[in-house]
Amino acid sequence: MVPISTFGQYRRSVLRRITIILTGCILFSNSFSQTKLDSLPTHRVPWTEPCGLGKLDPQKFAASIAEKSKKLEDKLVAKSMKVLEGMQKQEEKIYRKLLSTKDSLEARSKLIELKGKYTVLKDKLKNPEMPGKARQYIPKLDSFSTSLKFLDQNGIGGKVKDALAKTGKLQDKFQQAEEIKKFIKERREQLKAQLEKLGMVKQLKQINKQVYYYAAQVKEYKEILSDPKKIEKKALELLSRTKVFKDFMRKNSMLASLFRIPDPDSPLDMSGFAGLQTRVQVNNLVQQQIAAGGPNARQQFRQNMQAAQSQINELKNKILKAGGGSSDAEMPEGFKPNDQKTKSFLKRLEYGANVQSQKASNYFPVTSDIGLSLGYRLNDKNIIGVGASYKIGWGGGWNDLRISHQGIGLRSYVDIKLKGSLWISGGYEQNYRSAFSDFDQLRDRNGWQKSGLLGLSRSIPVKSKFFKKTKLMLLWDFLSYEQVPRTQPIVFRIGYQFK
Repeated sequence: MVPISTFGQYRRSVLRRITIILTGCILFSNSFSQTKLDSLPTHRVPWTEPCGLGKLDPQKFAASIAEKSKKLEDKLVAKSMKVLEGMQKQEEKIYRKLLSTKDSLEARSKLIELKGKYTVLKDKLKNPEMPGKARQYIPKLDSFSTSLKFLDQNGIGGKVKDALAKTGKLQDKFQQAEEIKKFIKERREQLKAQLEKLGMVKQLKQINKQVYYYAAQVKEYKEILSDPKKIEKKALELLSRTKVFKDFMRKNSMLASLFRIPDPDSPLDMSGFAGLQTRVQVNNLVQQQIAAGGPNARQQFRQNMQAAQSQINELKNKILKAGGGSSDAEMPEGFKPNDQKTKSFLKRLEYGANVQSQKASNYFPVTSDIGLSLGYRLNDKNIIGVGASYKIGWGGGWNDLRISHQGIGLRSYVDIKLKGSLWISGGYEQNYRSAFSDFDQLRDRNGWQKSGLLGLSRSIPVKSKFFKKTKLMLLWDFLSYEQVPRTQPIVFRIGYQFK
């Protein structure tokens, strides 16, 4: 039995702790209603954990955004300069060819005018954009810049101001990229007739490719912004929990300047929505109509919705094919783009591992080949790569387990997409298939055997924290018949592609 006095003391102790925690949460929520950000938890306080607020470091958040913005700005400027220089060289070739025709005087003046236009665009890229010019809306960049403005206006200095300046520059470079896209599209249309007249169809196709890949590259840079780092994602999440930041975002973001976003706490703003049906009211009305239609009404409603969605998608495709809509990269006629071309070198790499086991024979014990591979995507349908393997021996069976070094291997491979998830796989390997206890033994070239592999593989997506795909390979070693001792001609491997 627990004494009544002891139980009372324990109860009072528990109540006291709960009161402290609740008081901390209330004080914290009230502190965010202030206009200053001095109360933001920039260091961990014991009572912030029960509130689920964690830790926010504005300086690290700002430094991360500044670094990302600077890298993207440099890449965007470099790519834009490269495209402009390439377009200028191609146009100069065209006009120099026209100098030998009867239109030489006009071609000479056009050549001088052309150099001036390209010089202006290049100078714009090297210098900051003039303020006050309309900018395009990029959602994640708008979130970053508005968050930095919020921190800056609430007295958080240091790296915040630098990050704010860099996001502004990046926004300007994206706007300049839009102007360059518009410029090279106009130049393409103007040159089209002249190129066809001169029989320079190859040059026209080259210009079309440049236009497409430049637009695709700019789109790729925007998508990088949509993949925030852990610290950026956490900071935005913490800020979005506070009412003061939500109010600031609603009034000061670029989206707010494009569209007048009503304040739900303002009766004047909400008065304009009087009489309009809410989503709940519309949903209830639909449910009533379906119920009145009989037992088959719901199925009929779903079929009608699917038919309507199909027609909308068909219209979208027609608009995109016609060059309209919101498509950043217009597809040139008869052109099959390489989507890997706009990705960085590191993003085109694939890291993998594979396992292959063999039964015991007169010459070899039970073995497993554990391999690592590094592939590079040439395009969406072709991958080349290299790898290495280690052969571990397990002995003669369950009654004779012995771990030993049974060899190593060096690999190269090629994967060519056949259809869907099916690939044609081939490779050349050098394998040292003898047991060894010292690396000096591997220098004996006579101990190495050649393998030539050809077969099929299939990639299967998997839901895993570490792996992206599972790869099943069935290969024929057509050089196995020349090996002494002879190895198995049919090779089955299970591979895994890391995320």
